[in-house]
Amino acid sequence: MWCIGELTEEYRSRMYALLELYARPMSQAEPVICIDEKSLQLIGHRHAPLPMQSRSPEKVDYEYVRHGTTNLFVAVEPKAGKRTVSVTERRGKADFVAFVSNLLTHTYAKARRVHLVLDNLNIHFRKCFDDVLGKRAATKLLRRVQFHDTPKHASWLNMAEIEIGVLSRQCLDRRVESQHRLQCEVDAWQKARNVAQQTIEWKFTRQDADRKLSRHYVPKFSC
Repeated sequence: MWCIGELTEEYRSRMYALLELYARPMSQAEPVICIDEKSLQLIGHRHAPLPMQSRSPEKVDYEYVRHGTTNLFVAVEPKAGKRTVSVTERRGKADFVAFVSNLLTHTYAKARRVHLVLDNLNIHFRKCFDDVLGKRAATKLLRRVQFHDTPKHASWLNMAEIEIGVLSRQCLDRRVESQHRLQCEVDAWQKARNVAQQTIEWKFTRQDADRKLSRHYVPKFSC
């Protein structure tokens, strides 16, 4: 099933703003950080797998046991090759605010301005910080932050989705039975990619957008 959104003036304005942001050179003073999250089902084995042997791969029974769900918050600074992943029990606004607070007060404490790229999930708005921290504390925390929203139905413009895709293929393509085990696996994956400074090379430009999407643009006078 597809979700078809209209490419309105607002859509184009947000898209152009993000593409301009992505085209800027890397700056330690003004890092660009893309944030997204992924829900994950914790699954264990009903029967112990048969271990790998010479010329024989590990054998896993098709039956499994559900152990509930968990959530991963992912923040990636694409041009610096830096990412932060946190495993949480829930994906509520308090969890999101705590994740962003940790980024701002520890990982990017020395940045002059922090650019946060987010989609339109209901926990991704400034009001959530006011609700969780109180208006005064939220204002103090976010004084260095500039929010950049993707257009509605255009989360593909958030590079955190690319990083989550890599995480899913390299680390989450097997059964993980507990949140503790998941955190250990994710920490090891994250550390290796950060040491290697694995970056994301974004090549899609405003010119590419106009060439590929212009036939779908909604004229200003019809908005």
